[in-house]
Amino acid sequence: MTPRHFAIVPAAGTSVRMGRAKLLLPLSRKPLIAHAIEAWERSSVERIVIVIRPDDKALADALNAICDVDVVIPDVPPPDMKASIQAALKHIEARFNPSPSDGFLVAPADMPRLSATIIDRLIQRHLAAPGENVFVPTINGRRGHPTLFSWRLAAEIHRLAADEGLNSIVDRQQPELVVCEDLIAGDEYPFADIDTPEQYRQLAGDD
Repeated sequence: MTPRHFAIVPAAGTSVRMGRAKLLLPLSRKPLIAHAIEAWERSSVERIVIVIRPDDKALADALNAICDVDVVIPDVPPPDMKASIQAALKHIEARFNPSPSDGFLVAPADMPRLSATIIDRLIQRHLAAPGENVFVPTINGRRGHPTLFSWRLAAEIHRLAADEGLNSIVDRQQPELVVCEDLIAGDEYPFADIDTPEQYRQLAGDD
């Protein structure tokens, strides 16, 4: 059976640096989060899993209206990205019964230029090198998202200590760096995210 790959999108943050909820802000006449979702939909991932806070009804309603994804709503708001990813992994384990040869990819929800071609290159590298555990895209030597993890690392993520994040696993695994600058055009930068009002205004101005 061909390995499957699942997209995990942590969307349970509180947008502290932005000063207001950001994932539904308009960008090119659609919600900010819709751009990232569309990239995942154009890719070859099996399923998109988005984790949101239980009190974020506006985001839940918007997601149900604009796309076909699995929306995971933990009983308690995830305190950090690690908790969101753990919730998504539990959902995938329960619904899809993944095998060790499967994989999952993680990228923030606030990346409007997320690249489907980069996603698919990571997946192809995983299929070609199933013994490797972590794949990270790079552009001109700079690392970005998404990161692809072999499913065999899911158990290790569940065991992370309170003061550890996913980066600790990435560092321990010595990831394969996947060169991707040939996949972008001109000055396009698919690793850009939006954390501040200035970044939002700049990206909105570029459109």
